[in-house]
Amino acid sequence: MGVLFASLAVLGPALAFLAGPLRMLELGDDAAAGLGIRVQAVRFGLVITAVALAAVATAAAGPVAFVAFLAGPIARRIVGRPSLPASAFTGAVIVLAADYVAYNVAPLILSGTVLPVGVITGALGAPFLLWLLVTSNRKEA
Repeated sequence: MGVLFASLAVLGPALAFLAGPLRMLELGDDAAAGLGIRVQAVRFGLVITAVALAAVATAAAGPVAFVAFLAGPIARRIVGRPSLPASAFTGAVIVLAADYVAYNVAPLILSGTVLPVGVITGALGAPFLLWLLVTSNRKEA
């Protein structure tokens, strides 16, 4: 637990520091460079920070499949526009709900067998991903 808090104590401020230049990178590389942002350095820092956060989360919780496929589209439908905080909150709710189902509901149905959280999120995520693929390729007449 101490390693988790230590890594978050380092990565949290790094993420907060890179959040400002990230908004400027949305304008494009040339515009961000014109605003004084070192584009390659910020992009490299963002990638390293994102990979480190994903590694810490995976090391702490184990592999949890399909959360990214579920959280973003669900949050966008609720909020009405793409939102990183809404997606993060939705992902946290999905993982907590899957954890609750895996440890409390699944043993009742499967006679005492506790499932990993990744099994529950995979069971929810695979059909949702297929539904997204089918509905996103439809052309409206």
